[in-house]
Amino acid sequence: MSGAVQAGYAPPTRPDQPDPGRRRLRFLVAAAAAWAVLLAGLTWWSVRHDPPTVKEQRSLEQAGPVVDRAVGRLTAVVGRDGVPALLPDRIERGCRVTPLDDGVELERGVEVVLAGDDVRELLQRVADRLPAEWRAGVATFDGEPRLRADAGEFVAVEGRAGGPGRVLLTARTGCRPEGAGYRPPAADAAEETAAVRRALGDWGGAAGPVQVLVAPCPGGGTARSARAETAGAASASLAAAFGAGAPAVRDSVDVYARSGDPAVLAERVDDRIRVAVTTPCAA
Repeated sequence: MSGAVQAGYAPPTRPDQPDPGRRRLRFLVAAAAAWAVLLAGLTWWSVRHDPPTVKEQRSLEQAGPVVDRAVGRLTAVVGRDGVPALLPDRIERGCRVTPLDDGVELERGVEVVLAGDDVRELLQRVADRLPAEWRAGVATFDGEPRLRADAGEFVAVEGRAGGPGRVLLTARTGCRPEGAGYRPPAADAAEETAAVRRALGDWGGAAGPVQVLVAPCPGGGTARSARAETAGAASASLAAAFGAGAPAVRDSVDVYARSGDPAVLAERVDDRIRVAVTTPCAA
């Protein structure tokens, strides 16, 4: 038989020659494995050594002051359109910053009681008064008005209905490394605390612990809320415990709220009376 190769057929591979297809496949497998090892090594090194460049790498210690300033500004932009009161901070653990690292989330907020029930109107006024760089806006989600804004440093601000005639404004860090942890700001709140204790006494309750919450104001100074609760008699008048002052925004058996300096919010919840006395940031 002659050595000519019939057209349309590849010449056979001799036993002493490796198959080109198999050789290329082995090369691709080896290259992919090396790339995967290199990528994993770079990711591990970056997580532990690179300077902060994304939100997951900025710690709770760094983000906490941004949240505090955002909360103070929110009390200022509410102005006289409602009665604000600072809420206790919430720290949630167990979120994942990376597949290797746990994280924490901080949320602080302001509850606002309105004269009426038009939540959208208040949210729009708040959005209009926030700094332009926050890019605040109000839209409808699931049939409810919702405010969204960015306070910077990846801190998200949100506003939504918190019940009839009530708005909840929050600032949240998202999942972060804990770092040295969150340290809430502190300030003297003697006037607010004294007003809370007087109200507890008028309602016949013990002068129990008063929680003081603080947030820095944009123009200096601090917003301060003193909060407490007590078992209250059904006949106790919420308004009478605070004497004369600004006209009430709400005054009913279950809720008494008035703006001013300080602002007052008292309400019945089950068999208890809760009260918050707040000095907000100046508008």
